[in-house]
Amino acid sequence: MTTLKNSVRLIGNLGMDPEVKTFDNNRKLARLSIATNESYKNDKGEKVTETQWHQIVFWGAQANLAESYLKKGDSVIIEGKLASRNYNDKDGVKRYVTEMVVNEFVKMGIKG
Repeated sequence: MTTLKNSVRLIGNLGMDPEVKTFDNNRKLARLSIATNESYKNDKGEKVTETQWHQIVFWGAQANLAESYLKKGDSVIIEGKLASRNYNDKDGVKRYVTEMVVNEFVKMGIKG
């Protein structure tokens, strides 16, 4: 078990175009959301689809690629790690966020 690490892989569709921010040192940050769907049949035999939304963060070269190639609606495979942080909002309320920080991604083929 000591070889296991913080690793996540998601396959889904982008819910937005990347929001990109460039810092003073020219390092880029790109944020977006991805939807993953799970389908099952309920007790009545009806198909039910549940959608989960995930917050995704790209840094550096990955942010440049995301900015250039990804658009809302694209299907992607992303691999990375979970990261948690907190901040105080404009009203001074402490907020907690868990995001996926991307190591690699692949844009999937065009939907038919």
